[in-house]
Amino acid sequence: MRKAIQLAVIVLLGTALLHGAERKKRVAILDFDYGTVRSQAQAAFQTDVDVGKGITNLLVKYLVKDGTYSVIERQALDKILAEQNFSNSDRANPLSAAKIGKLLGVDAIIVGVITQFGGENKDTKVGGGGGGWGGLGFGGFSHKKSKAIVSMDARIVDIDTGEILAVADGKGESQRESTSLLGGGSNWHGFGGGGVDFGSSDFQETIIGEAVKKAVEQLSAGVIAGAPKLQARQVVVEGMLAFVDANGVVLNVGSKVGLKPGDKLSVERVTREVKNPATGAVIRRMTSQVGTVEVTDVDAESAGAKVVSGSGFKVGDMVKTVTQ
Repeated sequence: MRKAIQLAVIVLLGTALLHGAERKKRVAILDFDYGTVRSQAQAAFQTDVDVGKGITNLLVKYLVKDGTYSVIERQALDKILAEQNFSNSDRANPLSAAKIGKLLGVDAIIVGVITQFGGENKDTKVGGGGGGWGGLGFGGFSHKKSKAIVSMDARIVDIDTGEILAVADGKGESQRESTSLLGGGSNWHGFGGGGVDFGSSDFQETIIGEAVKKAVEQLSAGVIAGAPKLQARQVVVEGMLAFVDANGVVLNVGSKVGLKPGDKLSVERVTREVKNPATGAVIRRMTSQVGTVEVTDVDAESAGAKVVSGSGFKVGDMVKTVTQ
């Protein structure tokens, strides 16, 4: 009996260690497309607020908190989007998204569409004046019943094929009396510069904020449930050292071939080339290892790396992926 228990413990520990060694699936999330609800959002906020970006930032917050995925930081994504002149009209396009995903070296990219954003007010006059606000009754002295509805869909896209691996949706509703869609927040002071922090407690206490929160929470649960459908990409990167100094090296390959910070590469020097006697073409290169480097920063065409082991590196030495 004791041996059986010990064996079970060993199996459980081994399983835990195995899962602990598995790397998280890396994803990037494009700002959700909000074209179909743009007029609704403008009516609610009285200005053109990018609700797609606000909802995406909130989704990132929930996914990072959950920990199932490794989510690419906003700065890295924005840099690639700027370099590629990415248009807002491409936000929900799986093929365009897949291209961005390749440049980022992620396992998948998430795109989404906001399908409903706004609500309806029922106004029963009980005396008093009170002006309306964008047709939605901001304040006033009437007896109002406000209902907010927010809906959205998301797709997890394979960056190699553009195939949709999984889908998720979210819908949130909130309803109160005697307030507007932006009412109800005890400390709500509006917004400035056309932007709203959808993750702030002040906003989430409003009717529309409650609906947003419920919808994104439901959506994030669906995105998390789709994680098993993703495969961690194993990309073999090969290139050369383009620059060497005492502070590190520069590689002649970058994010276009899937390289990312943290990747380790073996540095190898060609010792002999074997040629096809019939054509003279090189058919095999014999190499010896010089050392190992770890990528510290990446752009589309190159990468900086620090030396992990070895010495005597030279421009032209070959590099090959060790870990990704």
